[in-house]
Amino acid sequence: MAATIYYEEQAPIAPLAGKKVAVIGYGSQGHAHSQNLRDSGVEVAIAELEGTDNFRLAVEHGFTPGDIKTAMDGAALIIVTLPDEVQAKVYEGQIAPNLKAGQTLGFCHGFNIHFKYIVPPKDVNVVMIAPKGPGHLVRSEYEKGGGVPCLVAVEQDATGDAKAIALAWANGIGGARAGILETTYKEETETDLFGEQVVLCGGLSALIKAGFETLVAAGYQPEIAYFECVHEVKLIVDLIYQGGLSYMRYSISNTAEYGDLSRGPRIVTDETRAEMKKILGEITSGAFAREWVSEYQGGLKNFNALYAKDHDSQVEVVGRKLRKMMKWVNAKEV
Repeated sequence: MAATIYYEEQAPIAPLAGKKVAVIGYGSQGHAHSQNLRDSGVEVAIAELEGTDNFRLAVEHGFTPGDIKTAMDGAALIIVTLPDEVQAKVYEGQIAPNLKAGQTLGFCHGFNIHFKYIVPPKDVNVVMIAPKGPGHLVRSEYEKGGGVPCLVAVEQDATGDAKAIALAWANGIGGARAGILETTYKEETETDLFGEQVVLCGGLSALIKAGFETLVAAGYQPEIAYFECVHEVKLIVDLIYQGGLSYMRYSISNTAEYGDLSRGPRIVTDETRAEMKKILGEITSGAFAREWVSEYQGGLKNFNALYAKDHDSQVEVVGRKLRKMMKWVNAKEV
């Protein structure tokens, strides 16, 4: 079934005209939503911790950030852009006590609402606008006169106009210029987690490391293995980004294309697909969410150990050396 897509004519900004919007958190998404909404003529109040880099950035951008209670007071829409793992605690301690009937709670990702770590009262709207791009892109495309496609979802409609408010928010950040796709909290949350774990982050990272380690174990130079299994990933991803798998295959050599079509299925086997289904099951059952929340609440011991192990692996050490040779890469070393 094809997605319903809304554009500017179906998503007027009028529902936010003359209204105040509170943005809680001035991080990656927060700074973009705040500036774009302000530039679209909407009154924006920022809640951010004083003394932090994000607080200073908000001031630099012409805002006067304050506490959550002050930002929420009189706001028609409250946009929560905090990290998933801290949202529930902040909600219970600072958002819920100041929430008024008829207000709209907005999120950029459905994790806490879908898995019920946050359960708002029935007399408020609960909506989501999830841009399909990082905050800096949401901002830069808006400034160019364009926008980043967004997802819209309504979990709770207490006032009867929750979707109109959400669409107005998406319009205000530029999303309606590109298109706003209708979804649900369940669909957005579960597909987002699956994509991160199986393809975009977990799957790709594991594939890169396995390829690199296979070549090095066979006696090839680590530097050459890095170029073939890490550095050139961007070339292929950029081609797919521009025109899908077909354009990538059109752009590479016939030798590479034949290797892709004939050998790729030997890497992603039925066993791999079965593990993908298992991971999806862990996501949909809430098992992953419980594991992640428990890990965070327990001090991130396993998280930090896994990070440290990969941070100092051979592929990372070799990569840091080689990236110094490529000034155009604008290397970001952590």
